[in-house]
Amino acid sequence: MLPAVKLIPGSVAEMLATARQTGRLQKTDQYGLMAAVLDEALSDEEVRAVNRLLRSVQRGKVKITDEF
Repeated sequence: MLPAVKLIPGSVAEMLATARQTGRLQKTDQYGLMAAVLDEALSDEEVRAVNRLLRSVQRGKVKITDEF
């Protein structure tokens, strides 16, 4: 049995805001997105935010970096 994955409230919105401001997401944010995808309790708004972030990464508008 896999352990339950719980996101910090507001973390998806924080990642979206950071990506819009800087054009980057940290490697830790990548793991947060993976946790968000696995979280079955996401609101519709959070699902849309995760999808926007993933599309932005896929299109090259947002880069994932190792920098903190």
